[in-house]
Amino acid sequence: MNYHTALRGYTSKRIEEIGTADILLGIPCYNNETTITHVIQMVTHGLAKHYPNKRCVLFIADGGSTDDTREAAKEFQIKPWQEKIVSIYRGQAGKGTALRSVFEAAESLKVKVCAMVDSDLRSITADWVRYLIDPILEKGYQYVSPVYVRHKYDGTITNNIVYNLTRALYGKRIRQPIGGDFAISRDVAKYYIEQDVWDTDVARFGIDIWMTTNAVTHGFRICQSNLGVKIHDVKDPGQHLGPMFRQVLSALFSLMERYEDVWKKVKGSEPLDLFGFEGTFEPEPVNVNLDLMVEHFKTGYQQFSSLWKGIFCQDCFEAIKKASGTDTAQFHIPTETWVKMLYELAATYHLWSANRNKLLDLMTPLYFARVASFVRQSWDMSSAEAEALVEEQAIKFEEHKDYLIKIWDEKSAEKMMQGKACEPTVSI
Repeated sequence: MNYHTALRGYTSKRIEEIGTADILLGIPCYNNETTITHVIQMVTHGLAKHYPNKRCVLFIADGGSTDDTREAAKEFQIKPWQEKIVSIYRGQAGKGTALRSVFEAAESLKVKVCAMVDSDLRSITADWVRYLIDPILEKGYQYVSPVYVRHKYDGTITNNIVYNLTRALYGKRIRQPIGGDFAISRDVAKYYIEQDVWDTDVARFGIDIWMTTNAVTHGFRICQSNLGVKIHDVKDPGQHLGPMFRQVLSALFSLMERYEDVWKKVKGSEPLDLFGFEGTFEPEPVNVNLDLMVEHFKTGYQQFSSLWKGIFCQDCFEAIKKASGTDTAQFHIPTETWVKMLYELAATYHLWSANRNKLLDLMTPLYFARVASFVRQSWDMSSAEAEALVEEQAIKFEEHKDYLIKIWDEKSAEKMMQGKACEPTVSI
């Protein structure tokens, strides 16, 4: 069912009662009873500490939690001069619909700034509120993207795919394009609400990258704010991140098709203004099971090698084949091979109109191979030293962009020929 709004009747009525506000702080959540009160506590303290003279609203957008998330959120006492709304959003399940309800509330309340933070954060402080909101209130930016101090093995999808692709495609060095904690101005919220995306898979699974990409491609003023260390419910990439990998790639590739005319014209990249936290930390370690990731890859090779051979260039396939015969201690997928493979996958996704999910399933073992290679390469490095590896990789994505355009255009021509072959012939 299509909904014209993600807000329920009682929520809209509550917003009407409040009338207007300066700041809206949204917290999308689902089954987060163990962390939600800490997040609300930090947010309410941050708003009181930094914006005591502003009219502030906390909006908890719940996806129908089956634990006590909503009850915990309702019972927690915020500062008396702030408002709180706890609502179950309407529409298809997923973070996208939760954010849609937040954006609609921001527009209805005519706020100056709308910020969002994840509900599973353990390291959020009261200062995060200022780091996110100040660039919009004080400096006129329209989109604030987060930067975190993260452990080298936290954020493997961002480090090996999303940061690199977003930077190479659109020319902005947005370090955490799917960070989850960000702020936007009201005009950006209004723009997002008006887009025809809320009933699609992009809204369900790729809302963060969709928001970032749209902010860049539509010329909104973007900056980054360092929030300091991020500790949340971290997942071992070898055990938990396969589905997320497929969801994020699907959204990325769909956006590549939509904004092909934009990214083909972009060369190189530029840094963004950075605000926020200025200290340094070595974050908590993230445990990874290197043997399991290599095992996932080798199982994938046994199943899919013949299909990989048909998708990837000869050099890439030979590197994959070589890696399949090495043990964990020597395991390696060269960075340049990974760059070309990801570009070839994007072009193949563009070519295939059907079975795209199958294509992403084929790619998942190769993602494990790349992460295993990165883990091995950075094993004795600090997180700061490993960051230099991520930057080297990002530069290689930029250097090989002509290769992406070449194979993309080849697949586009192939797609056109396939389309013509399917057209019925008309006799005159």
